[in-house]
Amino acid sequence: MICIAIANQKGGVGKTTTAINVGTALAATGKRVLLLDLDPQGNASTGLGISRAEREHSTYDLLVTDANLEDVATPTKVPGLDIVPATQDLSGAEIELIEFEARTHRLDAAIGRHTARRWDVVLIDCPPSLGLLTINAMVAAHALLVPLQCEFFALEGLSQLLNTVERIRSRFNPGLSILGVALTMYDRRNRLTDQVSDDVRAVLGRVVFDTVIPRNVRLSEAPSHGMPALIYDHRCAGSEAYIALAREVIERLPKLKKAA
Repeated sequence: MICIAIANQKGGVGKTTTAINVGTALAATGKRVLLLDLDPQGNASTGLGISRAEREHSTYDLLVTDANLEDVATPTKVPGLDIVPATQDLSGAEIELIEFEARTHRLDAAIGRHTARRWDVVLIDCPPSLGLLTINAMVAAHALLVPLQCEFFALEGLSQLLNTVERIRSRFNPGLSILGVALTMYDRRNRLTDQVSDDVRAVLGRVVFDTVIPRNVRLSEAPSHGMPALIYDHRCAGSEAYIALAREVIERLPKLKKAA
């Protein structure tokens, strides 16, 4: 399995929306996808129609109780896309993880225990922080997909994230790479948007995906209906952008798989 963490310590940049819609697009191509909701808010779970009452098992079980992926994964309404949902138990998981000797490798161990090869791609929706949950995701992942909001303060957050990635590489996971940076909430009417986009591309070059995700009402509406935007309205600008982004992700997967 190829494991991709979708991470940015800044909140509101589109991590969960990216996880849901890229996962849906990958599943539509025939790939078997598992989404791990590692955010205590559980928005990815809600956005895929998994109510809190249905969350009998969660990513908390993977981190704290040595549960197996097969036992905690649940199918979604999207064919080929399964999810391990999140519950509020995750809020206290970072404190509980301190008691474990290999606290940074709990998720990596859980994924490593899976031998059935039931999924091709694992996507991890990380919380908006650089705490133990996100570190666990980075240790377990082969690569990061970084959603970056086209606003000035996002650049400072990106620098902090890249520094964290270097520390993870040097201490825990030397194979961790950046799959790509996805520019989100792009608004052509805002000149700052273009400036941020140009600055990021000047610094990171081809690491930045060609596709940009626009500000789009349908992307915001879809989670309240418990479905990805690609199903809620596959013709809206946001859905079309995520389909294009998924194509770019697929193009980069063979190189990632070879490295893994």
